[in-house]
Amino acid sequence: MSEISLYNRATKQLETEIVLGDAFVKLAYETPAKHILSWPMFAHAIVSRILGWYANTNCSKNRIQKTVRDLNIDMDDFIIPEQGFTSFNDFFARKIKPDARTFDGDESIIASPADCRMIAWQKLDGNTCIPVKGANFTLDKLLGPNRRNTAEQFEDGSLCVCRLCPADYHRYHYPANGKTIEAWPIKGKYHSVNPIALRQNLDVFTTNYRTVSILELDACGIVAYIEVGAFGVASIIQTHNESNFRKGDEKGYFAFGGSTIIMVFQNNRIQFDQDIIEYSKQGIETRILAGNQIATIQ
Repeated sequence: MSEISLYNRATKQLETEIVLGDAFVKLAYETPAKHILSWPMFAHAIVSRILGWYANTNCSKNRIQKTVRDLNIDMDDFIIPEQGFTSFNDFFARKIKPDARTFDGDESIIASPADCRMIAWQKLDGNTCIPVKGANFTLDKLLGPNRRNTAEQFEDGSLCVCRLCPADYHRYHYPANGKTIEAWPIKGKYHSVNPIALRQNLDVFTTNYRTVSILELDACGIVAYIEVGAFGVASIIQTHNESNFRKGDEKGYFAFGGSTIIMVFQNNRIQFDQDIIEYSKQGIETRILAGNQIATIQ
């Protein structure tokens, strides 16, 4: 069985990720039972909708304390309602205290959009396959049907995958100042985005349900910002309703489950931080908080 190693930028140490439902994920994706469990249990939308329904019920809040304990979540960073959380989804989409995450106003810095585990590629090879923990995909498939012209804008560009696990703060933000050009949803499945599942060579990022936003950042041009749903994620909620935005503005949040954000930059527009690139070359994700610097403008 495989473990998930990651580099914690804050502590500068390698650590092993605690996975919610670790045994079940491994059963579904790493054992002979995977052929029976992985598709009906993890990929079908109705399963995620049922879990989403349960996570919105009052009785689901009974799982909150155990989840906080099992995943070592530091609740000091979060706003806890006076009457407590009303459901597990209420807890999952919890808001953060204003001073708990800071976004540098320097326009030459690109910020992490979320608390996440990040892996990045400084320069893609045209529109060729991008290997992510065993899952390959291409830009035109990532952006959806009939989007070849859009994908061509990002050939030879830079890309980062920001994976959120259940322990993370699940609201996501804009990485810099700019405006939204267009956005669209893409129907799909609900595979897990856990690296254990990705190692099974599933085209998770091109077959899962996702939403695509094309942003124009003031400092570095056009960026594709993609939110990818996953097992248990019945909803991707967009909360920013205006076209213009500032760095750090909340863009939206994920309902219950693990989830992923992918950002694609045009060629020669940004330079990812060296530690992220070095660990990415080793196939190791870097644990980063929302607002942390991840790249600079070239």
